[in-house]
Amino acid sequence: MRNVLLLGGTTEASALAKLLASEGIATTLSYAGRTDNPRAQPVPVRVGGFGGVARLAGYLRDHRVTHLVDATHPFAAMMSAHAVEAARLAGVPHVALSRPAWQPSPGDRWTSVADMDGAVAALAGPPRRVMLALGRMHVAMFAAQPQHHYLLRFVDAPDSAPPLPHHSLPHHRLIVDRGPFTVQGDSALMQAHAIDLLVCKNAGGNGANAKLIAARNLGLPVLMIDRPAMPERAEFYRPEDVLEWLGHDAAATAERGV
Repeated sequence: MRNVLLLGGTTEASALAKLLASEGIATTLSYAGRTDNPRAQPVPVRVGGFGGVARLAGYLRDHRVTHLVDATHPFAAMMSAHAVEAARLAGVPHVALSRPAWQPSPGDRWTSVADMDGAVAALAGPPRRVMLALGRMHVAMFAAQPQHHYLLRFVDAPDSAPPLPHHSLPHHRLIVDRGPFTVQGDSALMQAHAIDLLVCKNAGGNGANAKLIAARNLGLPVLMIDRPAMPERAEFYRPEDVLEWLGHDAAATAERGV
């Protein structure tokens, strides 16, 4: 009997949850809890962190989890590292469902930086109109460059307004909107706010690339934040491949008499 713990928060996780539910595979989808109103899911959902590697391993044992699937965001490096180690400690098969990183296309004007600190440092200079397509987790770091006008787009409204103190980030505009976004919509947004630089993380996949195509079409430069290093792990890019992995692993377990 398969019992899957699916670490989610991405469109890939939702697609896999739907597929597993359609196959009748017992699954619990775990959210970190950063989105106030996550989409309804066809499987049971838990919200909140686990409290570190040892507690995640304990959860796997206590709930008799047979397979751990990490479908968190490509920038959730700590959670992914914890998943690898917890699965090893608990003796639970583990795989990641990720998405290929974005690669520049002809016409793109990308500058890559290694991390968020690098992105903040790269904004030194005269005032610009910057679209921070980063969610709300890291926005406060950009108060170190208060000379710019920032366009922020959050999935949920922040608990307090404005999202950053006026004295540290005096020029910003907040848009609360939930994707999927379109090239036409993102182009109109960038033009309406006279954006001259897009800052984003290399999340990859097709679900969030409208802003990149819009920037390309408008001839705008992009400051691209590279993905963090991930631990060695098995990785798939399609939910169907994870389903196949689950089937093969279950068959192998049966053959071993486990």
